[in-house]
Amino acid sequence: MGDFNHPDICWRADTAGYRKFLECADDNFLLQVTEELARRGAMLDLVLTNKEGLVGDVKLKGSLGCSDHEMVEFKILRAARRVHSKLTTLDFRKADFGLFRDLLGRIPWDKVLEGRGAQDSWLIFKGHLLQAQK
Repeated sequence: MGDFNHPDICWRADTAGYRKFLECADDNFLLQVTEELARRGAMLDLVLTNKEGLVGDVKLKGSLGCSDHEMVEFKILRAARRVHSKLTTLDFRKADFGLFRDLLGRIPWDKVLEGRGAQDSWLIFKGHLLQAQK
Protein backbone atom coordinates (compact mmCIF):
# COMPACT_ATOMS: atom_id res chain seq x y z
CA MET A 1 0.00 0.00 0.00
CA GLY A 2 1.32 3.41 -0.71
CA ASP A 3 1.32 6.71 -2.46
CA PHE A 4 2.62 6.13 -5.99
CA ASN A 5 3.56 9.06 -8.15
CA HIS A 6 2.24 7.80 -11.50
CA PRO A 7 -0.78 10.03 -12.27
CA ASP A 8 -1.21 8.94 -15.89
CA ILE A 9 -0.86 5.18 -15.40
CA CYS A 10 -3.57 2.99 -16.87
CA TRP A 11 -3.96 -0.38 -15.17
CA ARG A 12 -6.18 -1.79 -17.88
CA ALA A 13 -3.98 -0.85 -20.85
CA ASP A 14 -0.20 -0.94 -20.82
CA THR A 15 0.93 2.69 -21.07
CA ALA A 16 4.44 3.10 -22.45
CA GLY A 17 5.46 5.77 -19.95
CA TYR A 18 4.85 3.48 -16.99
CA ARG A 19 5.74 0.16 -18.57
CA LYS A 20 8.65 -0.46 -16.12
CA PHE A 21 6.39 0.07 -13.12
CA LEU A 22 3.69 -2.18 -14.56
CA GLU A 23 6.28 -4.85 -15.47
CA CYS A 24 7.72 -4.71 -11.95
CA ALA A 25 4.27 -5.21 -10.42
CA ASP A 26 3.54 -8.01 -12.89
CA ASP A 27 6.93 -9.71 -12.35
CA ASN A 28 6.22 -9.78 -8.61
CA PHE A 29 2.69 -11.16 -9.13
CA LEU A 30 1.10 -8.04 -7.67
CA LEU A 31 -2.48 -7.01 -8.41
CA GLN A 32 -3.71 -3.45 -7.96
CA VAL A 33 -7.06 -3.32 -6.15
CA THR A 34 -7.76 0.42 -5.84
CA GLU A 35 -10.69 1.50 -8.04
CA GLU A 36 -11.32 5.02 -6.79
CA LEU A 37 -9.61 8.03 -8.39
CA ALA A 38 -8.00 10.43 -5.95
CA ARG A 39 -6.36 13.79 -6.47
CA ARG A 40 -7.21 15.58 -9.70
CA GLY A 41 -8.70 12.44 -11.23
CA ALA A 42 -5.53 10.38 -10.84
CA MET A 43 -5.15 7.04 -9.09
CA LEU A 44 -2.09 7.68 -6.93
CA ASP A 45 -2.88 5.86 -3.69
CA LEU A 46 -2.59 2.18 -4.50
CA VAL A 47 -3.16 -1.06 -2.68
CA LEU A 48 -1.22 -3.95 -4.20
CA THR A 49 -1.71 -7.58 -3.24
CA ASN A 50 -0.21 -10.87 -4.34
CA LYS A 51 -3.46 -12.80 -3.93
CA GLU A 52 -6.75 -12.06 -5.66
CA GLY A 53 -9.60 -11.76 -3.19
CA LEU A 54 -7.32 -11.08 -0.21
CA VAL A 55 -8.01 -7.33 -0.04
CA GLY A 56 -11.38 -5.70 -0.54
CA ASP A 57 -13.64 -2.80 0.34
CA VAL A 58 -10.93 -0.26 -0.55
CA LYS A 59 -12.00 3.32 0.17
CA LEU A 60 -10.20 6.64 0.01
CA LYS A 61 -11.04 8.55 3.18
CA GLY A 62 -9.80 12.05 2.38
CA SER A 63 -6.64 13.93 3.20
CA LEU A 64 -4.80 13.58 6.46
CA GLY A 65 -4.30 17.06 7.87
CA CYS A 66 -2.53 19.41 5.46
CA SER A 67 -1.04 16.52 3.50
CA ASP A 68 -1.87 15.90 -0.13
CA HIS A 69 -1.86 12.18 0.67
CA GLU A 70 -5.13 10.28 0.94
CA MET A 71 -5.99 7.94 3.77
CA VAL A 72 -6.76 4.49 2.39
CA GLU A 73 -9.03 2.09 4.24
CA PHE A 74 -9.33 -1.56 3.23
CA LYS A 75 -10.25 -4.93 4.64
CA ILE A 76 -8.29 -8.16 4.66
CA LEU A 77 -10.85 -10.74 3.56
CA ARG A 78 -9.31 -13.84 5.10
CA ALA A 79 -10.18 -15.23 8.47
CA ALA A 80 -7.21 -15.40 10.78
CA ARG A 81 -5.95 -18.93 11.03
CA ARG A 82 -5.39 -20.22 14.50
CA VAL A 83 -2.26 -22.21 14.80
CA HIS A 84 -2.91 -25.43 16.64
CA SER A 85 0.21 -26.36 18.52
CA LYS A 86 0.98 -30.00 19.11
CA LEU A 87 3.08 -28.95 22.09
CA THR A 88 1.48 -29.98 25.37
CA THR A 89 1.58 -27.31 28.04
CA LEU A 90 0.60 -27.39 31.67
CA ASP A 91 -2.19 -25.30 33.17
CA PHE A 92 -0.48 -24.00 36.30
CA ARG A 93 -3.72 -22.40 37.50
CA LYS A 94 -4.98 -25.89 38.36
CA ALA A 95 -1.76 -27.04 40.03
CA ASP A 96 -1.61 -28.14 43.66
CA PHE A 97 1.81 -26.76 44.51
CA GLY A 98 1.58 -28.00 48.11
CA LEU A 99 1.21 -31.59 46.90
CA PHE A 100 3.92 -31.03 44.29
CA ARG A 101 6.34 -29.76 46.96
CA ASP A 102 5.42 -32.68 49.23
CA LEU A 103 6.00 -35.31 46.51
CA LEU A 104 9.40 -33.87 45.58
CA GLY A 105 10.28 -33.39 49.27
CA ARG A 106 9.88 -37.14 49.95
CA ILE A 107 12.75 -38.01 47.61
CA PRO A 108 16.13 -38.46 49.33
CA TRP A 109 17.99 -36.33 46.79
CA ASP A 110 21.44 -36.80 48.41
CA LYS A 111 21.20 -40.57 47.99
CA VAL A 112 19.44 -40.54 44.62
CA LEU A 113 21.98 -38.20 43.01
CA GLU A 114 25.10 -39.44 44.83
CA GLY A 115 28.00 -40.13 42.46
CA ARG A 116 26.06 -38.96 39.41
CA GLY A 117 27.32 -36.46 36.87
CA ALA A 118 25.47 -33.33 35.88
CA GLN A 119 23.70 -34.95 32.91
CA ASP A 120 22.55 -38.04 34.85
CA SER A 121 21.48 -35.89 37.82
CA TRP A 122 19.43 -33.68 35.52
CA LEU A 123 17.72 -36.65 33.86
CA ILE A 124 16.85 -38.19 37.25
CA PHE A 125 15.56 -34.86 38.60
CA LYS A 126 13.58 -34.25 35.42
CA GLY A 127 12.04 -37.73 35.61
CA HIS A 128 10.90 -37.16 39.21
CA LEU A 129 9.60 -33.71 38.30
CA LEU A 130 7.56 -35.06 35.39
CA GLN A 131 6.25 -37.92 37.52
CA ALA A 132 5.16 -35.48 40.25
CA GLN A 133 3.21 -33.34 37.78
CA LYS A 134 0.99 -36.29 36.88
